[in-house]
Amino acid sequence: MSSVFARTEQFCGRFGLKLPILLAPMAGASAPALSIAVMRAGGLGACGALPMQPAEIAAWAAEVRLGSDGPFQFNLWIPDPAPPRDAAKEREMRDFLAAWGPVVAETAGDAALVDFSAQCEAVLEAAPAAVSSVMGLYPANFVKRLKAKGIAWIANVSTVAEARAAEAAGADVVAAQGMEAGGHRGCFDQAAAERQVVGLFALLPAIVDAVGVPVVATGGIADGRGVAAALALGASAAQIGTAFLRCPEAGIHPAWAAALADTAPEDTMITRAFSGRAGRGIATAYVRAAAGTGAPACAPYPVQRGLTAAMRADAQRAGDVERMQAWAGQSAALGRVQPAGEMAREIWEIGRGLLT
Repeated sequence: MSSVFARTEQFCGRFGLKLPILLAPMAGASAPALSIAVMRAGGLGACGALPMQPAEIAAWAAEVRLGSDGPFQFNLWIPDPAPPRDAAKEREMRDFLAAWGPVVAETAGDAALVDFSAQCEAVLEAAPAAVSSVMGLYPANFVKRLKAKGIAWIANVSTVAEARAAEAAGADVVAAQGMEAGGHRGCFDQAAAERQVVGLFALLPAIVDAVGVPVVATGGIADGRGVAAALALGASAAQIGTAFLRCPEAGIHPAWAAALADTAPEDTMITRAFSGRAGRGIATAYVRAAAGTGAPACAPYPVQRGLTAAMRADAQRAGDVERMQAWAGQSAALGRVQPAGEMAREIWEIGRGLLT
């Protein structure tokens, strides 16, 4: 296994890490305290910056740097063209959602995303160790500016073809994301997200064989066994998301955290019912109803995201996990109520032990 440790040591040396463990950038669950804890343990912190204004990106970086001098990544979604709109279908969805929360305003689907170009500028200004992408590839000019500042680009991919395209576009690292992953999968072609569903341990060695850049494994990894398996299959590091959500530093809603403890792999499902993009979450009453016979078709992203905003906010206030956007990977129940730094160190200690 000397080749495994050579890969991890090279990767850790490049990013200034003590552990080949990356915190997954989870939009809406990127509390600075969670990254600080992982960074202090020697891993890579992360921020899912999708919903954040430029000032919020700057503030997040400043707060994290006050708590640790370790490295971290920002993650941005590559924007899609404006989606087609269908007023009649949106009305059907609003009527459906009214049974699950407040009445949905006719204009709810018009909610705009944060300006992507402004986010890119803010990320460049914050100068993290790495910037990652999902849902596509960064524009060539932005990649050039990243490299000029010495910021690594980690491209999240879900197929071998996407990995090759990312390497050709200049990605420094590719993150191979298996379908086990919680939250949104980084599929370049959102229409193919339910068809191109590949498990991590089939996807990972295929991507390792297809590209020459380091590969990070992500999706369904939650303990040392998963890390050891990923590294044995050729990964240089492992990225972990859902398993950290029950750590006190994550600060997610207690109802969501409690539900994760009892979520078996088969208790999750891929759904477009919250955002219009395919994501894996707990198979709650709302998620099951939205997939049921007679339920209206989900609107495209980000229209569906706007339509469900009132319900999601109401569920948070009420502590009702059955309506909450409760993202969860298939290994959710392996997470523990434990300080995040302690968990990161233990995961690597166990993983390293299995490889020696």
